[in-house]
Amino acid sequence: MKNIIYIVSTLLFCCFSCQQKPSFKKLEKANWFLGRWENKTPDGTFSEEWKVENDTVLKGESYFINGKDTLFAETVRLVQRQSDLFYIVTVSNQNEEKPVAFKLTSSISDYLVFENPEHDFPKKSPTN
Repeated sequence: MKNIIYIVSTLLFCCFSCQQKPSFKKLEKANWFLGRWENKTPDGTFSEEWKVENDTVLKGESYFINGKDTLFAETVRLVQRQSDLFYIVTVSNQNEEKPVAFKLTSSISDYLVFENPEHDFPKKSPTN
């Protein structure tokens, strides 16, 4: 009888352990974000850098600079919460510098679409 209880307990423990491990497949869709990106134009240089913050968050910083002037700056976090992926943006001097979240609504290869229909502008944030 003790052996049966031990075996059942072990099996239950294994089953619950396997079920509690979260899947981060949606966050993995954005692994191509990682690294430093730069685009130079006659109007200035746009640069973006993405790093892994932890197993559920990628963190990015973007700047648009013309000479010594920073014309635009934002921080972005890609956050997986359970089975949803969110693109959370904080922009200097906008929205009282509070973060705005956009939920992933569709994805194809290296093209992700995040939406927040309640936000004034923008309501959609495609990334590729």
